[in-house]
Order: sequence, then C-alpha cells, then structure tokens
Amino acid sequence: MKFEAVTIKDIARALGLSTSTVSRALRDSYEISQETKQLVLDCAEKLNYQPNPIALSLKEKRSRSIGVVVCEVANNFFSQIINGIESISYSKGYNVIISQSHESYEREVIDLRYLSSRSVDGLLISVSTETNDISHLKALHERGLPIVFFDRITEEIKTHSVIVDNFKGAYEATEHLVKNGYRRIAAIANSEFLNITSERLAGYKEALLTNGITPSDTYIKHCFYGGMVFSEIEDAVNRLFTLKQKPDAIFTTSDKLTTGLLKTLKRRGLRVPDDIAVVGFSNTDIAELLNPSLTVVRQPAYEIGQAATELLLQLIESKRPIKQFEKRVLTPQLMIGDSSAPKKKK
Repeated sequence: MKFEAVTIKDIARALGLSTSTVSRALRDSYEISQETKQLVLDCAEKLNYQPNPIALSLKEKRSRSIGVVVCEVANNFFSQIINGIESISYSKGYNVIISQSHESYEREVIDLRYLSSRSVDGLLISVSTETNDISHLKALHERGLPIVFFDRITEEIKTHSVIVDNFKGAYEATEHLVKNGYRRIAAIANSEFLNITSERLAGYKEALLTNGITPSDTYIKHCFYGGMVFSEIEDAVNRLFTLKQKPDAIFTTSDKLTTGLLKTLKRRGLRVPDDIAVVGFSNTDIAELLNPSLTVVRQPAYEIGQAATELLLQLIESKRPIKQFEKRVLTPQLMIGDSSAPKKKK
C-alpha cells in the first residue's frame, strides 16, 4: 500500500471546515478565531500532520536544507564532522542531506546534480581524490549557491573554508618519532593532488630537515584512493620493505591509511613498535584500546563540522552579498600511545 501523508484537506474533512480556513489557522492568521485555531491544531496533532517541505520551499523560495558531500560516511573522521554539522544545522531549523562520493569525480558530479535539484540552500563539501576539474562546483557557485569547503579544499572558488593545521600535525608527529630514536621514517600519503597531502608532507619533510635528516622520495608512497582500496596500502608497504634501508617507522596521512597500515603490518607478522613504529592521522575512538595503543594526530572533526556549518549559514542568511571570506584553521592534537615508543637498541 502506498504511503500518503496527511494533508490540509484531511484536517478540513475531519473538522467540516474549508481548506482555506484550516490553512489560515495553521498560519496563525488574525482572520481566524483562537477557538478555531486551537481546534485545527489539536486535529493536526492527532492526525500527525506535517507541513509539506516542498510546498513550503516553493512558497518561501528556501528549502531549509543543507547538502553535504564527503568521500565516505564510514570514515571516523567524516562521521564525526557530520555530527558537528547536524548539531548546528538542526538547532537552526535546517535539515541535512548527506551524499558520498566514494572518492569518485563522476559520483561527486552526480551527487551535486541531485542536491541542486532538491534546491538545497547551501552546500558543504570535501572534494574527492579524483576531483581536479571543479567546473561543476564553479557552475553552482556562479548561479548563487552558497558553498563552504572543509578538509579537502580548493582555492579556485572564493568562499569560506575550514581545515586543520595539517603542517603542524605532521611536523609534530614526525618530530616525535625522531626524538624517540627513529631515523628512517617513511610516509604513506593520500593522492598528491589533494591539499591535505601536500600540507602534511611539507610538515613531515620540514621536521626531518630540522632534525638533521634529509628527506628521501623513496620513503614516500602515495595511495591515490587514500586507503579505500586496501591493495594500494599493501603495495605501498611492500615497496617500502624491498628497500635496502628499510624504514624503522611509518607516518600515515589519513584515517583509512592508518588502519590499513596496521592491518598490513599484522598480515606480514611485523610487531609494532618492536619491528616498526607507527604514527598516523586518525580519529578512531579506539586508539587507546588497541594493543599497542596507537599514537595519532587527532583532528577536531566535530568542531570542523560546526565551524563549516556556521560559515555556510552566514552565507545563506546574510541580507547582503559577502565579499570577505575566511579560511578557518583549527589545531590538531598529537595523542601519544605505545605504537611510537622509544626505539630499542639492538
């Protein structure tokens, strides 16, 4: 049986009133007596009447909804961001429509086509790893759709963005490994086209240089899909361990890469940190519960979601065009576990 929502006609039929009277009562019109208004409200509650959002959006020229595009909801980092987005949007009367690109440019274009067809009031997006051409985003922006980027951003569109201090997070993680006695520190990173990759690798290299270690490209391996394709990580680790001077520590630049690395090392029978130390960007809630506990660069994901939503609502609700835009940079935190314990002398 097809579901049919309760309408104004159903309330009017139940009360023996005209639909125009019910409509005005629900709008709290001065033309309707207080007694009739209460009668209509009581009936609406009894029948579980909900205003039609599509009809309201046509009338108000606003949908009271926000579109969100991330690479993957199952990623701890992005799920925490979504929680932050929802904490602000729902308190302000906005619904949230979430789409996943799965790191696909084509899927991202389809997601945006759908969201724009639903007449969302604004868009929050972290671009996919395949997204080099942002013409689809430019077209929406030029048509007046408010857009805010977070985490993976582009400088090609003038708008607000929210990121973490990627350089600082990677610098502190790498320096921590150096101070614990590790010298051959490899890095497994996301696609080299993403801003998070270039910024985190810059911090990694600078920490090595500051501590008298010359960075080597042979110790840097890229995983284009950032760990969503597990074989990428296996291949990166295999290539690192075919080197004459094998790494004694590995730094990873994102959540999926970190967990994928641990899985790969376990399959190879390598012990952390006895055989190799590990530090990575990760927002997993079980970092402390792992054995050994995991040293991570934890990003303020919830706060990223909140900040991005606040900036988007400013764009949506501003009475005047906004011409000054902000890049908000939040601070990550190095949380030290046993996976990067001081290196034992052999």
